[in-house]
Amino acid sequence: MNKPSPAIIAQSAVRRLPRMALLLFCAAYVLPGFFGRAPWKNEDIAAFGVMRELAGAFSGWLHPQLLGQPAGFDALMPYWLGALAIKVLPFLDPGLAVRLPYVLILVMTLVTTWYGVYYLARSPKAQPVAFAFGGEASPIDYARAIADAGLLALVASLGLAQLSHETTPALAQLGFLALLFYSMAASPYRSATRVFGPALGLATGMVGLALSGAPTLAVLLGLGGAFVEWFHTRWGINEEDSTRKQQSQQWTWLIIAVTVLSAVLAQVFDLWRWRIHIPGTPDPAGVREWGSVARLLVWFAWPAWPLALWTIYRWRRQLGSRHVALPLWFAGITTLATVVTGASDRTLLLALPPLAALAAFALPTLRRSVASLIDWFTLIFFTTCALTIWVVWLSMQTGIPRQPAANVARLAPGFEPSFSWLAFLIALGATLAWAWLVKWRAGRQRAAVWKSLVLPAGGATLCWLLLMTLWLPLLDYARSYAPLSRQVASMVDPASCVEIFGLDSAQTTALQYHGQLRLRQAGPRASCPFLIVDTESQNALATAVNLPDWAFLATVRRPTDKNENVLVFRRVSADAPPRPAPARP
Repeated sequence: MNKPSPAIIAQSAVRRLPRMALLLFCAAYVLPGFFGRAPWKNEDIAAFGVMRELAGAFSGWLHPQLLGQPAGFDALMPYWLGALAIKVLPFLDPGLAVRLPYVLILVMTLVTTWYGVYYLARSPKAQPVAFAFGGEASPIDYARAIADAGLLALVASLGLAQLSHETTPALAQLGFLALLFYSMAASPYRSATRVFGPALGLATGMVGLALSGAPTLAVLLGLGGAFVEWFHTRWGINEEDSTRKQQSQQWTWLIIAVTVLSAVLAQVFDLWRWRIHIPGTPDPAGVREWGSVARLLVWFAWPAWPLALWTIYRWRRQLGSRHVALPLWFAGITTLATVVTGASDRTLLLALPPLAALAAFALPTLRRSVASLIDWFTLIFFTTCALTIWVVWLSMQTGIPRQPAANVARLAPGFEPSFSWLAFLIALGATLAWAWLVKWRAGRQRAAVWKSLVLPAGGATLCWLLLMTLWLPLLDYARSYAPLSRQVASMVDPASCVEIFGLDSAQTTALQYHGQLRLRQAGPRASCPFLIVDTESQNALATAVNLPDWAFLATVRRPTDKNENVLVFRRVSADAPPRPAPARP
C-alpha cells in the first residue's frame, strides 16, 4: 500500500533558482581560500610536502614519503593528484599547482551533490501530494528545486569552508564520496551497462575513496548501496515493469562487483588500517572526549543536521524509499565513523553531502514559522560575524577602534597589516550583495521551496569570502610556517645542507618550501654544518646524534604559537666545548 507523502507543495513554489546567480554564488564560495596564500599548518602543508617530494621522485609512488618518513595519512590518490599537477604544470609554483586539482574536486563535490539530490527527488515516492484539481509541483521542477536546496544546505554547513579548501586526503575523500552518492542516486535513470555516466562514476568514486585512505568506508557504503538497490528492485518497482527490474538488478550486481574490486585494491596497496577508538576508552573518565564529539556534531553540520532530523521524522513512513534510505545510510555510516575514529572533523566532513540531501527534503514539510526562525537566526548570526570581520580589519588599517588592533598585535606579534584594493573591493561587493539578499528575502516574494536556505548559504559564503580577503594576510601569517622558516633560513648557510631531528612533516615541508633548505635526517655522524631540533624531541637528541659535535646557536619561536619552537645548532669540532642546550620550556 502506498503511504501518503508529507510534502504538500504547489507548482508556484518550485521555480528554480536563477542559474547565473547560482554559478556566481558557487564561484564566490569555491575560489577564495585556494589562491593567494601559503600552505597552512598542519595537514595542509604536510600533504603538500609529500606531493612535492613525490613529484621529484622516480620511484616510491606506491609508498609516499617525506625524507624517508612515511606520509602522515595512509592514502595514495590524494598525493598522486598533487604530484601529477606539479609535474604537468612545472611553470607554476608547486604550492599553487597542487591546489588546482583540489579546486576541481570541490567543484565536483558541489555538482555531484546537486545531481544526486536531483535524481533522488525524482523518485516516485519522493513526489508531493497530488491536488484534487491539479496545480501540484511537476516532478522535474520539483526535483530541480529540491536539488537547489540541497546544494544551498551543503554550502551553508559551517564545517565545510576551511577543510574543503585544503589540499588534504579529506577533500579527496569528500569528492569521491559525493561522486559515489550521485552514481547510486542516479541508478534508476541510467543503464548500468553504459560505460560513461553513473556507472563510471560509481567505479571512480568507490575506488577513489578506497585509495584515498577510506577503504572500510567505501566497502560499507557499497554494501549499503547494494542493499538499497536490491530493496528497490524487490519492492520499489511494479512487477509488470520487467525492463526496470532488470536494470535495477544489473545495478545491484555492479555495485557489489565494484565494492569487491575496491576491497581487493586496498589489500594490494596495503591500505587497510585499524583506526577504531571509542571516546572515553581506555580512560573511563573520558567524558570530556564525548563532550568534544557532541559539540563538533552540533556546530560542524549546522544547519543541515536539524533539518535532516526533521526529514527523518516527517518521512518516517517512507524510510525504506531510496530518497530517504540512501542518504540516511551514507550519513549514518560517516557519522558513526566520526565517533569511533580520531580525525573527527575530517571524517564528519564526509557526512555533509548526504546530510544536505536529507535537509533538502525537509523544506517541503516546514511550517512558515520555522522557516522564519531560520531566517532570523541566520540574519543575526552572519551579520554579526561580518561586522566583526570588518571592524577588526578597519582597526588593523587605521588603529580605530584601538582594542582589536591591540589584540591582533598581542596574538600575532610581528605582523604588519597591508592594504589591497582588490581584496577591499571584493569584500565590499560581497557585503553589498548580502545586504541586497537580506532585502530580497524580507520582501514579499513568491514562495520558493529553497528560500529558507538562501540566507544560511549566503551568510556562510559572505563570511568565508571576507576572511579570505580582508583577513587573509593575518590568517596567512598566523597559520603558516613562513615566519619561522625564514628566520631559521637567515641563520644557516643556504648553500649547505641542514640536518633535522624530531620535526614533523609540516615543519619539515615548511623549511624546505619557505626556507629553501636542503634537509636530511640527523644521524650519529654529523654530515651537515647545522642541525634543527624540535623542542619536544630535545630529551631524545643524545640518542640520535653525537652531542659534542654540536653547539647550541639559537631558539626560534613561531610567532603565533608559544609552544612550537625549534632549536638551531652549529657543528663544531669534536674536541670543542659545546654550549649547553637551553632547558626545555
